[in-house]
Amino acid sequence: MIPGRVATHHGAIFQLLTQHGKLTARMAGRLLQDGDRSESRPAVGDWVAVTPRLSEASATIQTLLPRRSKLSRKTAGQETSEQIVAANVDTVFIVAGLDGDFNPRRIERALILIWDGGARPVIILNKADGCDEVDARITEMEAAAPAVPVHAISCLEDEGLDQLEPYLGSGQTVALLGSSGVGKSTLINRLASADRMAVGAVREADDRGRHTTTHREMILLPGGALVIDNPGIREIQLWDGEAGLEDAFSEIEALSKDCRFTDCSHHKEPDCAVQDAVVTGKLPGKRLSSFRKLQREINYQATRQDARLRQDTKRRWKTITKSIRRMQRQEGR
Repeated sequence: MIPGRVATHHGAIFQLLTQHGKLTARMAGRLLQDGDRSESRPAVGDWVAVTPRLSEASATIQTLLPRRSKLSRKTAGQETSEQIVAANVDTVFIVAGLDGDFNPRRIERALILIWDGGARPVIILNKADGCDEVDARITEMEAAAPAVPVHAISCLEDEGLDQLEPYLGSGQTVALLGSSGVGKSTLINRLASADRMAVGAVREADDRGRHTTTHREMILLPGGALVIDNPGIREIQLWDGEAGLEDAFSEIEALSKDCRFTDCSHHKEPDCAVQDAVVTGKLPGKRLSSFRKLQREINYQATRQDARLRQDTKRRWKTITKSIRRMQRQEGR
């Protein structure tokens, strides 16, 4: 077998980057029956071991190799399952527009997803050419995301892109995350010095764009970095996030060490250092409100995941019991 990395996939068909160039691959039959979909099926950025058929420029995926990081969220709708957005990512560019798209609360959610998955977040504020309050926006974002680098750029004017070079060294993998119309595809085109990705217009009414990117794709840049473009995400539903919540709200985590109670919820408990910080103006009230909301959501998802695990375990043992009884009847004959 040889190693390959998933550049894109459509249903059961995968495009891999390998030492022999691009190969079209399918999964081995046994992998289709193996375990939970998100943990056993490759996502863009995953490394896999394959048996190649070089004469046909194709391969069969035999093994999904361990992930060192991942971006995952809850799938849309009522289903309680995980969706892997990208795997083996070093840095995630959270791209936001300095227009109607600017929303610090949405970026907080993205930070939880990134920290929890083991990648490094970087906030990119695009469309600086059309904003008169760039410095104020940067200050607001730095307050909402302590210790996270914030860069204001303009893809349209090719301004500020040199700030991104430290994250784009050879062998580094960067994923882009953001709403439709913020300029993710345009940014990739600028970094690749070519029109690799289709771009679309933005509606004047709400500064939103159409989904010009309809699938995830990993692109090799001239300098050796790999960039994963993602379709615009209107809503980030957290899958896990407990560890990421602590990183995204590190100032609240630090303040909570001075609370009287170790399990303080920072709501109505006496001698709460976090509430005191809000009263004195040391901590913005919006940050605490956002923390509470996201904490409730994470706890709710954890409860649903536990219920799903119990159901899956019950279903699995029921199948095993039926198989045992069937074997016993056959032996009795």
